[in-house]
Amino acid sequence: MSRPRIVIVGAGFAGYRTARTLSRLTRHQADITLLNPTDYFLYLPLLPQVAAGILEPRRVSVSLSGTLPHVRLVLGEADGIDLDGRTVHYTGPEGGEGTLAYDRLVLAAGSVNKLLPIPGVAEHAHGFRGLPEALYLRDHVTRQVELAAAADDRAECAARCTFVVVGAGYTGTEVAAHGAMYTDAQVRRHPMRTGMRPRWMLLDVAPRVMPEMDERLSRTAERVLRQRGVDVRMGTSVKEATHDGVVLTDGSTVDTRTLVWCVGVRPDPLVESLGLPMERGRLLVDPHLQVPGRPELFACGDVAAVPDLNQPGQYTPMTAQHAWRHGKVCAHNVVASLGRGQRRAYRHRDMGFVVDLGGAKAAANPLGLPMSGPAAGAVTRGYHLAAMPGNRVRVAADWLLDAVLPRQAVQLGLVRSWSVPLESSSPEVARVPGRPEQSGKDAGTAGSAGTAGKHADGDEGKKQPGGEPAKGQPGGEPGKNQPGGEPGKNQPGGEPGKNQPGGEPAKNQPGGEPAERGPDASAGSRSHGERAKRSQSGSPRASGKPRRAVEAAGPRSARGGSGPGSAG
Repeated sequence: MSRPRIVIVGAGFAGYRTARTLSRLTRHQADITLLNPTDYFLYLPLLPQVAAGILEPRRVSVSLSGTLPHVRLVLGEADGIDLDGRTVHYTGPEGGEGTLAYDRLVLAAGSVNKLLPIPGVAEHAHGFRGLPEALYLRDHVTRQVELAAAADDRAECAARCTFVVVGAGYTGTEVAAHGAMYTDAQVRRHPMRTGMRPRWMLLDVAPRVMPEMDERLSRTAERVLRQRGVDVRMGTSVKEATHDGVVLTDGSTVDTRTLVWCVGVRPDPLVESLGLPMERGRLLVDPHLQVPGRPELFACGDVAAVPDLNQPGQYTPMTAQHAWRHGKVCAHNVVASLGRGQRRAYRHRDMGFVVDLGGAKAAANPLGLPMSGPAAGAVTRGYHLAAMPGNRVRVAADWLLDAVLPRQAVQLGLVRSWSVPLESSSPEVARVPGRPEQSGKDAGTAGSAGTAGKHADGDEGKKQPGGEPAKGQPGGEPGKNQPGGEPGKNQPGGEPGKNQPGGEPAKNQPGGEPAERGPDASAGSRSHGERAKRSQSGSPRASGKPRRAVEAAGPRSARGGSGPGSAG
């Protein structure tokens, strides 16, 4: 008798925990395959510390193959699921396609950035869901402070050293808190010629910071933010984003070159077109994390609407805490469906939350006990060390070094603005020019925030998927030969010209950039709901039928998700 085949889609908190628990429970009696775009599990709660230069990226990246024995790792993104044929179609990182057959399927694809229909946000903002976005933000903030320090014009200096964060939830609060400390440290070592200082703003339509958490923790976090000079504005959000700044809902205008979008997340669109019952973009499951009517199909984490048995009629929120515990219960129930052990219903008691605000500051309520100050900081970091499935010693070493040594504020230039579009189905993977999926007919349809018509400076089509944004756009790179920018083509130290030896191929040539006015060049004028949801390969992310059938049917509209300030 052949061994049962178990396929897990996604290696976030839920998928990773499912794979690790299954590896232990099955004892070599099942073939376990994990499908994921990257070869690591990302510990998201520490991502703001990567952006602030406290932790190196590999510290929050736990190797999948190194920590999941007896689990086969397949690199790729699922872009089609045939429920009747029990197969998952995927596209690999280099454009190759493959199919995985399964006897049991666990959907744990997680979540992606939630984009609201606000003019200009898709073109000028960046999210904060993956390592590429964190690395980009660190480089971008460093560059803006350096350019502001060299500027003689006070207006330019003020715009460059103003940083706007939208969304005062868990992530946005930590980004603003750590970001303010990071830029203040830069300015202390290199004061600005105009005498100005960096300014951070935190916006949200909610009545208070971190509305999903205990009110005492919210007050603690807001107090720390204001002590650091963060301009906290509740009941306010962005009405429009432009090349030069943002227009707020209270009618004021803020000149800035940085807009960080931490409004919240929405379930990965993979599950949307499975033809199964949904709840606000999430796949409905029973308390055993099993899809009703599909005994071979399980779902957990952010893509699953799991009934909250402690609050009848409610569903567990989309948090890492729930996803991690979903994974353990899901693994036990998958094994039970194979005839070993008993099924378990998911029931969770809240153990509290921790929020790292940088330095010795934190807010925590372990077991319902509110804490602040250094004691909360110790509890918060201790919790993260205990919760991480690897790299604990390296993380602790980085924390120790950060406490005794100044941070290295340098631009690595590894991730460009166009590599991390806001409306991306895969925030964990940076866009790469010349990839197979970016050429030809897919170049104009790969869904992202990069679709754009006319920008504020009059350039058209510069933010086509796979292409560079217009030079000088907020979040973009400075213009050629500008301070902090690249040297011009064919200049000393610069890139060779197009079609020159060693240079890039001309636009529309094999391996080159997509045309500046491709088939979707006017896509910037469409509503965000009309944009096709495409994966990095240009293929649909959500599919309940074979991929080719979906391609013939054309693109589907995006799903909006819940409102701003929701827990992530």
